[in-house]
Amino acid sequence: MPIKIPNALPAAKILETENIFVMTENRALHQDIRPLQILILNLMPTKIETETQLLRLLGNTPLQIEIDLLQTATHKAKNVSQEHLLAFYKTLDQIKDQRYDGLIVTGAPVELMEFEQVDYWDELCDILKWAEHHVYSTLYICWGAQAGLYYHYGIQKHPIGQKLSGIFKHHPLIPTHPLLRGFDDKFYVPHSRYTTVDKEDIEKVEELDILTYSEEAGVHIVADRQCRKFFVTGHSEYDRCTLAGEYTRDLNKGIEPQIPKHYFPNDDVTAAPDMNWRSHASLLFSNWINYIVYQHTPYDLSELDA
Repeated sequence: MPIKIPNALPAAKILETENIFVMTENRALHQDIRPLQILILNLMPTKIETETQLLRLLGNTPLQIEIDLLQTATHKAKNVSQEHLLAFYKTLDQIKDQRYDGLIVTGAPVELMEFEQVDYWDELCDILKWAEHHVYSTLYICWGAQAGLYYHYGIQKHPIGQKLSGIFKHHPLIPTHPLLRGFDDKFYVPHSRYTTVDKEDIEKVEELDILTYSEEAGVHIVADRQCRKFFVTGHSEYDRCTLAGEYTRDLNKGIEPQIPKHYFPNDDVTAAPDMNWRSHASLLFSNWINYIVYQHTPYDLSELDA
């Protein structure tokens, strides 16, 4: 089944050319089923690119999904038109009385700042507090994962000096967990960050489990034992050339970044990268939708409570 998105969302045309099954609002009105309600809090500056990446993965499921896009009201995005935000994004005040099967919180390029220094931190805390009683399961990505771990459990992030960028090998630590159904013994994930969370800090929290780990990139997926919160430090949603674009951007800024590891063939930045994380990216999101959100959320969302 498709994802249901606004008729004019830019991602729609891109996804249709890739044979991703999307459904416009007009067509969805004629289907008599209860779609899953998924909210995406998009904190990335490249909003349209991030929307497309996430919708591509959410569309790879047999269930119909209805998407709402959320932005922070206290931060003005600079890399997307205000017309796009007004047309497709909502704020907490507009959706505070609604309930959702799932919430995705994206990363944001604010890792080197203390959490409380981020200009929308207080609003983000309000959103996460609201989500505890209005959302069944939340998937936090990259900085969003670090922010979630800090907000819920007081776990700090730590700077790692040189940016961690590349495609890294991972392995499951709890292979029987429903989020990891179908995962291979080894799989690959893009990472792009300047900070990390320590395995030892997470292991001190009794209600958390580390599901997947990388010898090079460290902790990857952390879950609470009720399967209501998942913290993913990597970027499975990235396209083939996303890291290449970030590398070029940093070069143009004069940052002198290292070449992303295990990404360009023979570290040749003119060569097209191999995409060896696509299948597990799809599996991660489809498992979250199918085995966590769909199987456990009440049919009547008015019954939802934390």
